[in-house]
Amino acid sequence: MDVTIFGGSSPKEGEPAYQQAYRLGQRLAQAGHRVFTGGYIGTMEAVSRGANEAGGQAVGVTCDEIERFRPVGPNRWVTEEIRFPTLRDRLLYLVAAGQAAFALPGGIGTLAEVGMKWNQMQTAALPTVPFILIGSGWQETLAVFATSQAAYINPSHLDILHYAPDVGSGLALFERLTAG
Repeated sequence: MDVTIFGGSSPKEGEPAYQQAYRLGQRLAQAGHRVFTGGYIGTMEAVSRGANEAGGQAVGVTCDEIERFRPVGPNRWVTEEIRFPTLRDRLLYLVAAGQAAFALPGGIGTLAEVGMKWNQMQTAALPTVPFILIGSGWQETLAVFATSQAAYINPSHLDILHYAPDVGSGLALFERLTAG
């Protein structure tokens, strides 16, 4: 199965967030899944590295605009690169890729990915697939959003998202959601 992982570019090797992302990539690859990330640094690097070092495939979805914005190239653990000219094209591809998705902690870019993936499934533009958000930050952030914007959100659309406090719990939830 192809699994997309969204997450921030800030985590560095040796930090807990990097180790969690590494473990996610590693465990998914060990289970035979191919991982898709944004292909660069931080979470994307850690997931790619975990998958690669476990003998799996790590697809990096990159773009020219990011490399003009920040002097960075695809991380060395990417086994396949899919490149787009624009950030918009990259975002659309990442959101549509995969039969499941995870979101690790991240910033504005990760929030955009989460919002777009959620919206595309909510409107049936994409099929609803397991979408697991890792860490208390997502649940807290989206609870505030859902409460403050309740008049605009169908409660059933909140059920599209699944939350897990950490990678281990997220992987267990993933296994339950994809069993059978």
